[in-house]
Amino acid sequence: MDGVLSQEEIEALLSNDANDDAVKMAEDNENGLTPDEIDAIGEISNISMGTAATTLFSLVNRKVEISTPVVSFVNWEDIVEAYEKPCVFIRIAYTMGLDGSNLLVLKERDVKIITDLMMGGDGTNTEGELGELHLSAISEAMNQMMGSAATSLSSMLNKMIDISPPSADLVDLKGSVDEAEIAEFLTRQFVKVSFKMEIGDLVNSEIMQLFPFSFAKEMCAGVAKTMEEDVSTTEAAQQTAPQPVPQPAPQAEPQPQMQPMMGQPMMGAPMNNMTQQMYTQQPVNVQPAQFQAFAGDFNPVTQQENIGLIMDVPLEVTVELGRTSKSIQDILEFAPGTIIELNKIAGEPIDVLVNGKYIAKGEVVVIEESFGIRITEIINN
Repeated sequence: MDGVLSQEEIEALLSNDANDDAVKMAEDNENGLTPDEIDAIGEISNISMGTAATTLFSLVNRKVEISTPVVSFVNWEDIVEAYEKPCVFIRIAYTMGLDGSNLLVLKERDVKIITDLMMGGDGTNTEGELGELHLSAISEAMNQMMGSAATSLSSMLNKMIDISPPSADLVDLKGSVDEAEIAEFLTRQFVKVSFKMEIGDLVNSEIMQLFPFSFAKEMCAGVAKTMEEDVSTTEAAQQTAPQPVPQPAPQAEPQPQMQPMMGQPMMGAPMNNMTQQMYTQQPVNVQPAQFQAFAGDFNPVTQQENIGLIMDVPLEVTVELGRTSKSIQDILEFAPGTIIELNKIAGEPIDVLVNGKYIAKGEVVVIEESFGIRITEIINN
């Protein structure tokens, strides 16, 4: 060999390095997440944030890309030292399916760009301080984004997941943090899932999602349980599946035998009674078909023998004054007092229809304060 690694060897080394990193992270964290749980957290975050990115695209009308998540273990001091200040904390609390909450951390400038795009701007209006309007808009955006992410999480965990409306706060990571809101993050190490988010050519920065260890382990346990149920269901389906029925071996087709001509017995075989009956010619009585001639004066209109059978069938009679065509806009403008001009001229005979078929013309009459119709002409169709 010339000492150059093949592509397969490079991928194997990278895979081993990633596994070693996961093992080292599991050994270093104080709550004992296993490498499989670390991988599960990354996969859950990848699917959830991918769904959230699709929702954000519909809100800002810009292409949104989120990179593969990176899972790490940090404490509060690490976040304070590493992340840009001030920033926006968005707290997502779960009300169904999961017990706990997580934090989504965004940069102040990113929040201004997102909210400006949501309000119909071009994303360049980032001057001035971040106010209540920005916080309210980003809270609504995160409500829709994390709501769609919760739907994806429901499918993964095979149970209903729901969240409360997120709350957003501008913090400087040192003096203005509400310790009551994030007490579960301040006292010990927690899980950080970081993403690179790009929104068109306006945003290219990192966002963080912070999980308490108890919350992360609960998600991992749900994924493991769902996988076990899927495996059990698959095995049960395989056991109960009907076994294929063995097909009988094909038999050799019998050799064709020479058939006798009609009326002749097979040569060399004795003729029994059945054979004699089969091949004996029987006389057949053939006669021409007889049909009754039609009467010369038959007239379907005047033929009344069976019309009584349908005399009590109800028919719908409609009197039509006239018709016209209107656009949807014209119809939407209809109001009491609107006059609609028809295609009939005043005094012209009106149409009489039976079950929608035009059969007669007539004129309108009044009979004891009720309208009626006097037939003036029968239409022969």
